Amino acid sequence: MTDDLVPVRELARTFCEKELAPNLDRWRQQHHVDRELWTKAGEVGLLCLSIPEEYGGGGGSYAHDVVLLEEQTRVGDNAGNIAVHNVVAAHYLLAHGTQEQKTAWLPRMASGEVVAAIAMTEPGTGSDLRAVRTRAVRDGDEYVINGAKTFISNGALADLVIVVARTGAGTGGSENISLVLVEAERAGFRRGRVLDKIGQNAQDTSELAFEDVRVPVTNLLGTTEGQGFQQLMRQLPRERLTIAVTAAVAIETALEHTVRYTRSRSAFGRPVFDFQNTRFRLAEVATVARVVRTFVDDCVDRHLRGELDAPTAAMAKWWTTDRAMDAIDECLQLHGGYGYMTEYPIARLWADQRVQKIYGGTNEIMKEVISRVL
Repeated sequence: MTDDLVPVRELARTFCEKELAPNLDRWRQQHHVDRELWTKAGEVGLLCLSIPEEYGGGGGSYAHDVVLLEEQTRVGDNAGNIAVHNVVAAHYLLAHGTQEQKTAWLPRMASGEVVAAIAMTEPGTGSDLRAVRTRAVRDGDEYVINGAKTFISNGALADLVIVVARTGAGTGGSENISLVLVEAERAGFRRGRVLDKIGQNAQDTSELAFEDVRVPVTNLLGTTEGQGFQQLMRQLPRERLTIAVTAAVAIETALEHTVRYTRSRSAFGRPVFDFQNTRFRLAEVATVARVVRTFVDDCVDRHLRGELDAPTAAMAKWWTTDRAMDAIDECLQLHGGYGYMTEYPIARLWADQRVQKIYGGTNEIMKEVISRVL
């Protein structure tokens, strides 16, 4: 934390407590947030915090994004999926877009007029980005896109989708993968069902289909076909670090809930916290929380200096999400039967956390990334 981050945290905390927390149960039932949440976030300046002011953003750094992520996680929110919009999609455009693309899209993303998503995963491909089958075939001054995507965060509400597609004549490998911008109003673009998940039920994770969708060739992200895989590899460490940040806060939040619960709940005539087993387990969780936070803060610092490499980001992603799942499971156990009730925050934390070991590249893939540099 630095002095300039303090007002950002205060703003984010107020917004999350006022606009997110009271609506989470309703959003879980409808499986998406209200569309106006995005414009409200844009009005107060919480969208595109780390995008330069010349493109309508907040002009901050990744640290500003982290502050918002932390406050969202502390109130139990994963619904708006602002991270995909702020940290992922906006930075693909900033880093790899043409001047025209950045000018056209980033200010509207910062205002909340446009919600963005990125469509990587396909049915049957999982974490293997080299196996994508969605194709963008050039026809004159247009690309014709055909394919299907699944598990797309912000999919039901997105106005702009960055699509990972195969261009050129090749059928495999990474050399002919490109990123193409697809506006939701394009003919042939179809949204499938909002997927019914174990956790993160307020988030509009959707299937998407592209049936002869035509976009101008100027919608290619960047200026040259076949750069998509390199673009993905350059941006994925930021996404994986973001997952690690939320894992760190999830552990800290679970610990706070559990200390409070065990102090207030009695068994056999005394508070549950007074049993040695409870105190020792919480001591272990507190230690894990401290070590995870130290590692994550170091990774954030490296990223701010431009020194976070892919293997270190992979280490942070797999190790923190594994530790978070173990720690939250311990905390749930200390809640007894109430820990299994969805009205208790610990139950929702437990269910929401599980997918963090899967998305952003499975933890098994993370270990493969690390092993390649050993």
